[in-house]
Parts: sequence; C-alpha cells; structure tokens
Amino acid sequence: MTAELVRGQNHPLPHTRLEIRVSAGHPVLAAATLGDEQGRVAGPEALAHPGAAELPGVEVPRQAAARHRLAVDLEAVRDTVHRVSVLLALPLGTGGPTRFGASAAPVVTVTAPDGTGIADYTITGLDRESAVVALELYRRQGSWKVRAVGQGYEGGLAALLADQGLDRAPELAGSVLDAVAQGPARAVPAPAARAEDAAGRVPEGERAHQAAQTQPAVPVQPPVTPPPPAPAQPPAAPSADGPIDYTHPRRRPAAAAAPGPAPQQDAAPGAAAAPADFPAPVAGDASGWTMDERLYNQVWGMFEDLARATAAYRSACNFAESRLDQELDRVLSDPRSRIGGAGDAARAAAKAKHDELTDRAQEALDRDLAQLTAESEVVEPALPAAYARWDSPVWQAYRVPMEAPIAVRLGDLHLPERTGLRVPFLARLPLARGLWVDSGRGHSEAAMLLDEAELRRLALESAVAHAVRLLAVHPAGRFRVRVIDAAGAGAHAFAPLVEAGVLAGPPAAGAAGVSAVLKQLTERVDLLQMASRAGAAEDLPPGLDTAEELLIVHDFPHGFDDRAVNQLRYLADEGPSVGTHLLLVADRADAAAYGPVLDPLWRCLTRLTPVPDDHLADPWVGHSWTYEPPAFPAGSSILRQVLAQLSDSRGQWGP
Repeated sequence: MTAELVRGQNHPLPHTRLEIRVSAGHPVLAAATLGDEQGRVAGPEALAHPGAAELPGVEVPRQAAARHRLAVDLEAVRDTVHRVSVLLALPLGTGGPTRFGASAAPVVTVTAPDGTGIADYTITGLDRESAVVALELYRRQGSWKVRAVGQGYEGGLAALLADQGLDRAPELAGSVLDAVAQGPARAVPAPAARAEDAAGRVPEGERAHQAAQTQPAVPVQPPVTPPPPAPAQPPAAPSADGPIDYTHPRRRPAAAAAPGPAPQQDAAPGAAAAPADFPAPVAGDASGWTMDERLYNQVWGMFEDLARATAAYRSACNFAESRLDQELDRVLSDPRSRIGGAGDAARAAAKAKHDELTDRAQEALDRDLAQLTAESEVVEPALPAAYARWDSPVWQAYRVPMEAPIAVRLGDLHLPERTGLRVPFLARLPLARGLWVDSGRGHSEAAMLLDEAELRRLALESAVAHAVRLLAVHPAGRFRVRVIDAAGAGAHAFAPLVEAGVLAGPPAAGAAGVSAVLKQLTERVDLLQMASRAGAAEDLPPGLDTAEELLIVHDFPHGFDDRAVNQLRYLADEGPSVGTHLLLVADRADAAAYGPVLDPLWRCLTRLTPVPDDHLADPWVGHSWTYEPPAFPAGSSILRQVLAQLSDSRGQWGP
C-alpha cells in the first residue's frame, strides 16, 4: 500500500534497495546529496549530478527529462552518510520554464526495485522556485525512513547547494547546469495533476511558517557536531552509527508490517500504510564523542520528529475537511440531489470518506507518537543532571562536576496532540543569548488565572531555579551569580542562595547598588573584549576573574535610570561573547515608558514564562509549542542538597 505523504511527513522504508521515480510537467534535472546526521554535505564529492552521476549507493540520470528514475542502495552508502537528499532543478537557459509554478506539480514516488510503491509525494506550494529538495532518506535508530521535504529555492540550484553547506555553490551549480546543457533534454509528457492538488490547499508546513512570523522562534541550536571518524573497525563487527564503537547494541530494523488493503482511489495526503514495528529504542543512539553529546543529539532528533509528525497529521486533517466542504458544496449545487434521499446519501458518503481519511491520519500519528513515547521513556531516565528534570533521581547523587556540559535544560515542550509526550528544552552552553522570565500576563491562559503578586512570585522562583541549575552544572569557580534587587522585593526567594554563600556578593539594592554592579560588569566586558580582539589575554589586569557570570535583575526597571538602562542593553548585546550573561525578571508593560528604545533588549533575550505558555515556535514547521518551566517538586529537599554541595565546593575558589 503506497503512503501518500504531505510536506514534513515521514514513513518507514521496508527495503534498502529503492527506486525513486520523478514525474514533472517539464524537463528537470535530478541530483542527490549525501549528508551526515545533521544534513551537512562534505563537499562536491558528495553530490551526485548529471556530470558525475554515480556515488556509492546512489545513481542519478545523466540528462534533464520530465520523467526520471534514480537508483538508491542504502546498504552501499558509507557509514558516515545518514541523509540522502533528492534534489530537482530546472535546467535554466534551455528555453523551458523558469519556475516550478508554471506547470503541474512534480510527483516523486519511492518504490521497491520491482516497482511496488512505498511512498508518494506531490510537491505542491511551489511558485517562483526553480530548485527544490524533494525527498530526504534518513537513518533513524538504525532504520531508514523517507521524509517529504518540498523545500523550494527562488535562488535556484546555487541557493539550494549553498543551503546544503557546499562551498562555492554558484560555481558548482554552474558546472551541473553546463553538464545538463551538453545533452538534450527528453520532454516526456507527464501525467495530469491529481484532482486533490487542484484544490489549492497550502501545506501545513507553509501555513505554520507564516504563523510563526508573528511569534518568537525557539533559538535554533543545531545538534553537536559529530566527531571525525575513528579508524575503521573490522568488517565483522561494524558499529551502529559508523566506525566509532559506542558500546550500545547494534540497532536493527524491525520487520515491515504486513501489507494492508488496496489503497482507495481518493487516498488523502498523510494517509500511511499499516504501522511497522519499530526497533527498541536505546538511550544515546546518536553521534558524539560522549554520552552527553549523543543524548543531546537524540533529544534534538526527537524534537524534530515530533514537529514533523504533527505537521503531517494536521495537514491531512485539513485536507479531509477541505475535501468534505467541496463535496458538500457539489451536493447542494446539484438540483437533482434535492429530490428524494439522494442528497442525504451523498452527504453521508462524503462524511464517511472524511472520517476514513482522518482515521488513517490518526493511525499514522499514533504510530509515530508511540515510537517517540517509547524513546522518551528510555531517554529521560538516562539524562545527566544538566538535562534532567528536578524530580529525576540523578539529583540525589549530585556532585559538583569537573567540567561544564554542552547544554542545559530550561524546561519542557509539548504539543496539544499528546500533552504527555514532553521534549526537554535544551539550550547550548555557553549561552548565546540571555534569558528573560516574563512576569507579565502576556497571552497565557494560565497567567490570566493568577493575580499579579502570585505571577511575580512564580517568575522569581523560576529565575532562581534556572540560576541554581546553571551554578550546579558548572565546575567550582567557573560560574558566578550576581543579583540586582533594587527594591529588595525578592529577598525571600534569594534567601537560600544568600544563606548558602553561592552568590558573588550580596544582592545589590537601591539606585546606588544598581549603578555600582552595572559599572563593574560593563568595565569587565570592555576589558575582556579588548583582550580577546587583540589576542592579549596576558595583558589583563592582575586578579581579574575570567569566570562566566550570570546577572539576575529582579523587578526591572525599578531602580534603573537612562544610563543604567543603556548599560543593561550593552551587557545583553555584548556580554555573552565574553561569558557575561543576563537573566531578567520583568513585565514588559512595566517598562512601557521607555518606548521602542528597549525593543532590542527584549529581542536579544530568550523569553521564558513561569507558567505554561504556547509562545515558542520550532525551527522546522513553526508549531506553537507549550513551554513548561522547571520547578522543584513540592516538599523536595533537592534545592537544599544542591546548594549544600555548591557551598562545600565554594571553599576551593574563594568568595
């Protein structure tokens, strides 16, 4: 049964030897790139195109045509290859169309070598683009899947190759087009566009992307760069992820599910074959030198998979609704349907078809969510303290680390389709942006149910939880925390930090305290930046501490004059580059008097909330994700235990 994919949807591949068939309304050139686990392409030698049509495991056509067949053998690709991207481009300069929107949408079909269909994708939504990444075959937990991408480029093949990470992309694109120009294009008539493609629907990914323009996006923090390959292992015992032996068991694809019933003629995008068994998940099943790196990359992969699986489900449901509306309109516009029971029968048939399409979309989503849930249940208990929830047992055995981790957990993210499936929200270290815990109501329904005083209390407690975690995951003496609490309103929340002696100094109060701390930090940032730019770290003043610092500003802008506001903006902009970070606890409405002068400040900070809020968007399809802040379990002694460990280590590095 062939799965009809929509943009962003993935589907398991039951075979490793495949044929990819392309059908377009005009001649196109076909190419493929071989990328690592993050999709990066090593160089021109990893690009198969008409001028160099064969790579290990991939062969593409040698000329432009309206119909193509690409051969792929996933067992023959190198161990370092985790993604095979199928590219289509218009052979510009041949007198043909200059944009994909000028003719029928291209159709890409993945089949077994005997022609049995596996997955089918119609690339809708293209207009001025002249190059497109059609499909992506990617390795996940030892199995291969296909994902419908449909990412178009108005800048043509050069822009596409540049986005794939290839150097000198314009020259490379020119050589590919020249190779096509040397041979005549074969203009084979393509089949007519499908009826559902003429409905004018917009893929879920593009709708979500448009919606995401009005909300802050989750900072794009790409997975950790995998290590260079180690010397090859003996062929008899290859590793799961390449030549590096990570000691966890080899992942093997599960057997494909039995074929389902024959597809209906009106199969909807997003409808998939009967779900296949998935391999048992393994914590740390990703690239990286250390387990921490591999877990970070695995969490990132789960985040992306959940985003794309949900996008495919929503797109399929929207298509079913649109199709139902069209069929009901046809029923109502036909006078014959108003006689007898013909109209009722037609409406019932349309509703039954709608229900069938949504049920199949739900089945595909349930399959993906089941796999991700099983993976989450294995990964969550294996997370180190930097990535773990506060209620994780790993904190019971906490000790101050000897080195900083690569990331830190700032909370959890989930989607309404499965609120119980939560993905850790990890931020890379050192922080590239400061943090802002919003103590205002914003548009959060949860915040609307709380009074102002309670919301501000929760915001400060959330900021303290973030600060304690940042202190806890850094080695002794390599991370300091300062506090500005101009009105002293946060004395109760800061008391555990003060009593444990983990602050770099007492909380600064009053206008004089604010001015003194900001002056000291801005001068420190100036000195470190000058030394860094001049390569003269040895010329820094004796005794200048180069450890990273976090400045918590509570109840901003209370106690801040114009000069202090400008200093704070400077720290937010320039501080992260030399290890000085900002954690702002504020309600933007309180600073409205400053007008647009503070807009750059809010934009350069990652907004977090003290209560669940759906203000974050992912970098793939732009879903609105519900962010849940970290919190210490009620009645837990974890805060005291962690602060006690930090206090004991403080003697090693002084005040």
